[in-house]
Amino acid sequence: MDSKLNLKLRLIVMNFLIFAVWGAYLCSLGIYLGRVGMGAKIGQFFAVQGIISLFMPALMGIVADRWIPAQKLLGLCHLLSALFMAIAGFMGKRYGADIQFGQLFPWYTLAVAFFMPTIALGNSVSYNALTKAGMDTVKDFPPIRVFGTIGFILSMWIVNFTGFKNDHNQLFVSAAWGLLLGIYAFTLPNCPVDRGKKSASLVDAFGLRAFTLFKDSKMCIFFIFSFLLGMCLQVTNGFATPYLDAFGQLPEYANAFAVKNNVFLSSISQVSETLCILLIPFCLKRFGIKKVMLISFVAWFLRFGLLGAGSPTGFGLVLFILSMIVYGVAFDFFNISGSLFVDQNTDPSIRSSAQGVFMMMTNGLGATIGSLCAQAVVNHYTTGKAGVELLSGWTSAWYVFALFALVLAFLFAFLFKYKHEATK
Repeated sequence: MDSKLNLKLRLIVMNFLIFAVWGAYLCSLGIYLGRVGMGAKIGQFFAVQGIISLFMPALMGIVADRWIPAQKLLGLCHLLSALFMAIAGFMGKRYGADIQFGQLFPWYTLAVAFFMPTIALGNSVSYNALTKAGMDTVKDFPPIRVFGTIGFILSMWIVNFTGFKNDHNQLFVSAAWGLLLGIYAFTLPNCPVDRGKKSASLVDAFGLRAFTLFKDSKMCIFFIFSFLLGMCLQVTNGFATPYLDAFGQLPEYANAFAVKNNVFLSSISQVSETLCILLIPFCLKRFGIKKVMLISFVAWFLRFGLLGAGSPTGFGLVLFILSMIVYGVAFDFFNISGSLFVDQNTDPSIRSSAQGVFMMMTNGLGATIGSLCAQAVVNHYTTGKAGVELLSGWTSAWYVFALFALVLAFLFAFLFKYKHEATK
């Protein structure tokens, strides 16, 4: 087999497994929490992913750059994450519908603490291996990353059609994927470490050089808007399926396919994501990062607005499906393109650290504040309501999110100064 093809296949398996771990619970956890009386705590479960991402991806990136090869650290993180996620699942099994916040949340927190750095570590492993093989990361990475989304979708379908979306078993599915990846990661291509000279400064000794990127005004503004866009990331992950589940309170929607299979409907978002990844090489080279991210802002506006206007049947279902389709553009044109932009604008010696900083701003600060703010907005419009009033409250919440994304689009267009060279 051709060596480059073999390398691509190995990276495809890695990306597939990383996102299969996440897809098992990310879009269905809210349903489970709602059914065990923790619906008002959904924001906290998603915010903790952001809090963890404030330091764990950057910290693990430093460790990968300085001491432990990224592929080995990837394996260790997934083995630990699988262990803690399995314990969370056992707690759910033991206590059933009577499980309390303190019995589930700590183990879940430990699991995501070791999972969140692995997205950036996986990117570093991919970029390092592709670069060493003489391949173009902008051209060759997106088709590989597509299979990460396929893994995410497969996990969503498993928990939807088995009914695990409603209970703790989704956590066991995630743990099983994590165990498999934890073993597989040790077979991946080796990533170099740069231990540096003994006389290096403290900044270099602890791998903090990536934070000097904030001195560059272009990169600083890019990271600030990465944080603001990151606020959008977990809104639909945490609240879209509970929103769809709420339609079941009305008799005319209770038996609708979109309500009974809300996680499957949500997976259309990831199918769209899979297809949109393939547009990134063309769009980045043709339009540049500024226009690509502007498209993402507008897509987030449409994503939220269409969710607010939709319903599980008739034309409303069409609007829901359109919202799922546009998510692919919203996510990929920011998350994947942003990661590639950071990789191309940083020195290879701080590659893992720079990816960790990007994750810190998006899935860290952005997701934390976004999740907590989204929970506050949802609670404001839905607490104490039922039936038609409840759904009307949900609609108002989605429109608030849509307005936020639209304002960000105008600010980004004005503040981010970037001249794209299409031939570069």
